[in-house]
Amino acid sequence: MIDIMFFLLASFMLVSLSMINMKGIDVNLPTATSAQANTKPDFILVSIDALMDIYFEKEKIAKDDVLGKFQTLYNANKDVRIFIRSDKDATYETVVFVLDKARTAGIQKVGLEIKPQTANGAAK
Repeated sequence: MIDIMFFLLASFMLVSLSMINMKGIDVNLPTATSAQANTKPDFILVSIDALMDIYFEKEKIAKDDVLGKFQTLYNANKDVRIFIRSDKDATYETVVFVLDKARTAGIQKVGLEIKPQTANGAAK
């Protein structure tokens, strides 16, 4: 009976883990020793990959449309929070471009997502 309960528990855990939905695209984040995990789900992920392509959540947006997308988000919610995930091989110019467009649209709450570093210096 206990074996069956453990099997059911393991099955439910595996199913629930497979239901986790990544909001953004996968990028190779830079690391930092002071990084902390973000536990608040009410944010919009803006990702920049190594090819300097810009994504809102998982939707690729042309550079010319970034300001319009930010303005739409800001008009829908004046308290919108943006997290920028940039690949470590992306240019600083692209990150500043996205920050500038967010500020132009009126968005004030912008954060940069980084990968926490472990005690031995390796990234998690």
